[in-house]
Amino acid sequence: MTRLAILSDVHGNAFALEAVLDDIRSASPDAIYNLGDTVWGAADPARAWALQAEFALPSVRGNTEELMVDQREASGHKAQMRDWLLGQLPNEVPSILGELPTFLDVVGGEVRLAHGSPRDAWEYLMLTEAGHGEKKRPATPDEIRERLGGFSGKLCIVGHTHREMLSGVDGISVVNAGPVSRQRDSLPLARWMLLTRVNGNWNVEFRRVPYDIAAAVKWTGENAPAELADNEIPWLERGREP
Repeated sequence: MTRLAILSDVHGNAFALEAVLDDIRSASPDAIYNLGDTVWGAADPARAWALQAEFALPSVRGNTEELMVDQREASGHKAQMRDWLLGQLPNEVPSILGELPTFLDVVGGEVRLAHGSPRDAWEYLMLTEAGHGEKKRPATPDEIRERLGGFSGKLCIVGHTHREMLSGVDGISVVNAGPVSRQRDSLPLARWMLLTRVNGNWNVEFRRVPYDIAAAVKWTGENAPAELADNEIPWLERGREP
């Protein structure tokens, strides 16, 4: 039996990550994988990075990792977040994040890990942009197949959408792990996922963990620049609408 813990979208929330790591330890997985968007947030990102560096090293590059690495990609509010984070984090963090791959195959190639899609950290695997001002729609099987980039294993796990999702195409299970922070279902519980391989089949368990939201809000309000705190605190307190 193989047991894998998958977390994604920590977004610099040390308080949510602590709760997730405690729950992961109780499940005793064989390995922990981290699908990116590690530090881009304002609820103690330096401690969030230290926890990830010690217990859950990032496995693949998220879209906000690309913002951290390439200043040309960040402007306005994003530039302010990037500049503040660079002052919070150890100097070597951007180069570490920049060297991460877009996807990673594990368990003998049975499982592919990515942040957005295996070909692009910014691309949704299981959702499709419906048009300007419209909500994203579920991706079609053909769209998912194209975005998988020829993967022929059993399971592809991604983050990026900030919601839990499960589907399949051509005998491949495609799964969104859900976010540690910045939930998009108005339910601010920290998320992670447990994969268990039994007799050649993979079982998927979505896990949800309460954490000290008040402490996260307090830290953000006292330590982050006002504009960044004003954006982050609603995410912490209530998530966002789907």
